[in-house]
Amino acid sequence: QVQLVESGGGLVQAGGSLRLSCAASGRTFSRYYMGWFRQAPGKEREFVAAIRWSAGSTYYTDSVKGRFTISRDNAENTVYLQMNSLKPEDTAVYYCAAGRGYTGVTTRATYDYWGQGTQVTVSS
Repeated sequence: QVQLVESGGGLVQAGGSLRLSCAASGRTFSRYYMGWFRQAPGKEREFVAAIRWSAGSTYYTDSVKGRFTISRDNAENTVYLQMNSLKPEDTAVYYCAAGRGYTGVTTRATYDYWGQGTQVTVSS
């Protein structure tokens, strides 16, 4: 079955960097959007970034533009989220997701598959 396996989360100081990985398996994702969402304590799960698998088109929420970069490695079937200049406000559980984008790239409901989440903690 389809699996999204995340790795790369952890504790980092403000201003530091982390790279999250999402290893996708179980099907071909060439027609899918791959998204990253995050959820901080007491807040709604929010869109962070997405990439169209086939063409590599990218999308970002305003708060991470210029700091985060989403990419994919076709050979390894893996999606990455490079996070630079991290801020304490970035602290959250980060989720990888895959979907066809029928209800919008930034909408949770458009994603059919989800990873288990990985904790990112940014200290000040």
